[in-house]
Amino acid sequence: MFVPKSVVCLRDYSWKKFGNDTVAGLVVGVVALPLAMAFAIASGVPPERGLFTAIVAGFLISALGGSRVQIGGPTGAFVVIVYGIVAKHGYDGLVIATVMAGLMLIVMGVSRLGAAVKFIPYPVTAGFTAGIAVVIFSSQVNDLLGLRIEKLPPDFLDKWIEYSRNLALVHWPTLGLSALCLFILVLLPKLTRRVPASLAAMLVAAAIAQFLRHFLNIEVETIGSRFHEIPNVLPAPHLPPITFEKIRELIGPASTIAILAAIESLLSAVVADGMIGGRHKANMELIAQGIANIASPLFGGIPATGAIARTATNVKAGGRTPVAGMVHALTLLAIMVFLAPLALYLPLCALAAVLVVVAYNMAEVRTLVSLMRAPRSDACVLLITFALTVAFDLTIAVEVGLVMAAFLFIKRMADVTNVTVVTRELADQLDGDEADPNAISARAVPPGVEVYEVNGPFFFGVADKVKDVLSDVTGKPKVFILRMRHVPAMDATGLYALLDLRRKCAREGSTLVLAEIHTQPFIALERSGHYEEFGRENVTAHIDDALNRARKLLGQPEVPSSPDLRVPEVARERRPSPS
Repeated sequence: MFVPKSVVCLRDYSWKKFGNDTVAGLVVGVVALPLAMAFAIASGVPPERGLFTAIVAGFLISALGGSRVQIGGPTGAFVVIVYGIVAKHGYDGLVIATVMAGLMLIVMGVSRLGAAVKFIPYPVTAGFTAGIAVVIFSSQVNDLLGLRIEKLPPDFLDKWIEYSRNLALVHWPTLGLSALCLFILVLLPKLTRRVPASLAAMLVAAAIAQFLRHFLNIEVETIGSRFHEIPNVLPAPHLPPITFEKIRELIGPASTIAILAAIESLLSAVVADGMIGGRHKANMELIAQGIANIASPLFGGIPATGAIARTATNVKAGGRTPVAGMVHALTLLAIMVFLAPLALYLPLCALAAVLVVVAYNMAEVRTLVSLMRAPRSDACVLLITFALTVAFDLTIAVEVGLVMAAFLFIKRMADVTNVTVVTRELADQLDGDEADPNAISARAVPPGVEVYEVNGPFFFGVADKVKDVLSDVTGKPKVFILRMRHVPAMDATGLYALLDLRRKCAREGSTLVLAEIHTQPFIALERSGHYEEFGRENVTAHIDDALNRARKLLGQPEVPSSPDLRVPEVARERRPSPS
C-alpha cells in the first residue's frame, strides 16, 4: 500500500517506455509553463513561485505518488484560498499554512483515509469548483482589459465595483490582444492537438506585444514590466518563524488546502485510471501530496496538487509511468535556468486569457445545469456552496457545504428508517406476505404479544422517531418483540433507545425480546456491557425463536417451526444465537 508507483513501474521498465515518457514529459512541461506562472500571478504572488511549485512539487508527486501518470503542480483550485492567505498573512503565512496542510495530508495517508475523501458529496465539490472558476475569471478582468488597477480589493463584489469605476480606462490594444489569445485557445485545439494552444497563444501575444512596443510605441503590460525579473535558480530552503498564534490563525485555511489537495489529486488519479486502465494507490498519493506541499513552500513555492488537464495531456502524449512526471519537472527546471529572461516578454493579458479558459473548463456548465435538475436538497447544497465561495471565503464554503451535506444525508437515512407494527399482518394478509416464508402472517402470534419491526439503520437520526412510535403502543402486552432483521447498523444513540424501551417494558410488566439482530448491532450491544441486562434468552436469532420465547413466558407450549419457514443458513451468516 505504501510503495510508490515509481518503484513498482521501474521493476519492468524498458528503453521504449523511457522514450515515450521523455516525449510526454517534454510536452507536459511546455504546457505547464504558462499555467504555472498564470496560477501564481492570479494567487497574488510573483510568477516564479508557480515555476518553483511545478518543479519541486511536480517532481515529488510523480516520484513518490500512488498514480502512474499523475502530474502535480499549482492549480486553479488554490487560487482563491492562496490569494486570501497572502492578502491577510503575507507569503510567510502561506508557507506555514501549506506546511501544515502537508502534514495533514501525510496523516490522512498514513491513517488510510484515501477512500474516505471520495465520500465528499459531488454537489459540494461542484459548488466550490464553480465558485472558484467565477472568482478566477473576476480576478483576470483587470489584465484582460488592461485597466492597470494597482490594488484590487480581495472581495468579489468590491472587485466588480472597482472595475465599473475604471471602465473608461480600458486599454484597447490589450483588449484586442486578449481577444486574439482567447480565439487561439478555443480554436487551435479543434484544429490540432500537436501544438499546445496555451504555448501558441503566448508566443503570438509576445511577438505582437513587442511589435506594438517597438514600431507603434504602444505598451502592453508584460511580466517584465510588472515583476521586473524571474530568477533562474531555485531559492535556498527557508521556513519562517512559527508561533502557536500563527498556527491557530492558519489552522482553518490549512485544513482547506489539505482537503482541496486531497480531493483534486484523487479525482485526477481516478480520471487517469480510466484513461490508462490502471489503479492508483490513494493513501500513497496523499502521502506524496503531503511531502510535496511541505517541500514546495520551503523552496519558495505555493500549494500543489494533481492537475487533471496536465495529467490528461501526459496520457495523450504517451506517458505511462511516473518518469514522465519527473521529466516534466526537469523540463521546467531547464526552461527556468536557460530561458527565464524570455518569460519577461510574455503579456499579462495572454496569461489572463489562459486562466479564463481554465476557469470555463473548471465551471463545467453542463454539469451544473444537470445538477440543478437533481433533488432540491442537492441543488440547494450546490447553490449555497457556490454562493459562499464567490461572496465570502472558500474555507467557509467547504465547511458549510460539508455540514449541510452531512445533515441532508442524516435526514435521508432517517426518512428510509421506519418502525411498524406487524402483529396485525395475520389478520390483514398484507400483499406480498404469502411469498415471504418469514412473514408474521405465516405464524401464530399468541395473545398478549406485540411484534414491531424496525426497517433501516438504527442511529441517532432516527432514535427519537423510534421512541415516538414505540411509545404509542396500545395496551400493555406481556411480551414485546422487536424484530430487527432489516437493521444493518446501530450506533450508541440507537442502543440507548433500546435500553429505554427495555426499561419502559420492565416498568409496565412486559418483557422485551429482540429478534433477528444482525452482527453489528449485536456486537454494539455486547460491547456496551448491557447484553446481560436484556438477558441472553431474550436476544434471539429468528422470529420463531422469539415467538417460542414469548410462549414460554406466557406459560404456553412451544410450537416447532417448519424448516421451510426458517431463514436459510446463508442468510443467517454470523447471526448470534441466544446461547
